[in-house]
Parts: sequence; C-alpha cells; structure tokens
Amino acid sequence: MKTVKEISRITGVSVRTLHYYDEIGLLKPTETTAAGYRLYDDTALRRLQNILLFRELQFPLKEIRIILDSPDFDPKEALTRQIELLELQKKHIENLISFARGIQTKGVNTMNFDAFDKSEIEKYKAEAKERWGNTPAYKEYEAKATSDSYDESQAARGLMDIIARTGALRDLSPDDTEVQCRIADLQQFITDNYYLCTKEILRGLGEMYVSDERFRENIDRAGGAGTAEFIRRAIQVYCGE
Repeated sequence: MKTVKEISRITGVSVRTLHYYDEIGLLKPTETTAAGYRLYDDTALRRLQNILLFRELQFPLKEIRIILDSPDFDPKEALTRQIELLELQKKHIENLISFARGIQTKGVNTMNFDAFDKSEIEKYKAEAKERWGNTPAYKEYEAKATSDSYDESQAARGLMDIIARTGALRDLSPDDTEVQCRIADLQQFITDNYYLCTKEILRGLGEMYVSDERFRENIDRAGGAGTAEFIRRAIQVYCGE
C-alpha cells in the first residue's frame, strides 16, 4: 500500500489532484485509515496509469470515469488503442516541429497550415470512444453519470451496502431464498443507478467481481472474505446456470 504522498511522488500527480479524483469517483483509494489517510494498492496504480494515458489523449475526466467503469472496458484493448493514438499524436508533433523549422529557414511568411490538421487524431479518438461506448448499457450509464442530479458517491455507497448485506449471508447456500432476494436487489440497484442490468450483464459482472483484483478486494472488504466468490455463485443460480 502507498500513501497519497507516495503516489504523488511516483506519478507526478499532485496530492490535490488525487484528492479531487477521489471526490469525483474517478480514482478511489483502496482503503482509508482510521486517521483518514488514503492508501492505494497496485490495482489502483494501474487504474491511475489508464487515467493518465487518457488525459494525455485529452479525454475529459467524466468520459474517462465512464469508460473505465463500463462493463465493456477491456484494459488490453484500451492500451492498444491508446498506443495507436499516442503514435498519431507523435506524428502530429513531428509535423509541427518540421513546419516550425521550415518557417525558421524560409521565413515567417510561409502560409501552410497542414501541420495543424488534427482531423486524423480526432477521427481516431471518436472511433475509440465509439468502441468503448457502443452498447446500450454504456450509453445509459453515460446519460445518468453526466446528469446534474446524479450522485456517484451515493450510488457507490448504496451498491456497497447491498454487497455488505449479501456478504452477511455467505454462510447460507447461494440458492437460499434470502440470498437470491439480495441478488435481485443488486440487479435492480444497478438498473436504477447505472444501466439496464439484464441477466447477461449481471452474469458478466459476477465474473468480473472475482477476476478483477480491485473489484474482488473491495467487495471482500465490504462483505467479508469470500463475498465476491459467494456473490458470483449466487448470481449463477439467479441467472439459471
């Protein structure tokens, strides 16, 4: 675990900015000590890397949060597209440098603005955003997350409350009626606060709760050790598997 000051020193991101990322739900600390100190693990650092790469590509913070929290987000695919976009930016900067040197050599009266054309980059960014946001679930979440009335922190607290109440039942069988009622609550909460949570999406979330280290740790922290796996198995029963 690293403190917010250590993260700031490692990444160059100011402490104030890290606090702001926490406030808007973009980068939550892995845990907060009794004294109020924020602590971050390697999974949080990997998320910060993605945030910084998207910021280099000039994606707005709200869009970055929506992309990273989307159930369709694939870190490996995202990295591939980020590299491609950065290479386009590199090419654009090299063209600008060449253009500026040309002015230096030929004089300031050179009237050629081709080097300032960023249409290729903007087109690629639009394609990348469309790829990550080309599902009804993403678009519905985007609409809710960007509305003035949406409270990301309140939604997160509500979700963790359901998870904690489900975790409290983990001594029961996943097919127990009370457990299945909690899974139904979870599905409805996601639909009300994020996007239409079909059984297919819910099943995928159950797998992600276990396979994604950050999700698993946060869920187990909220509901007790083994909660993520318990919820995954309960979701499988709920979805008819």
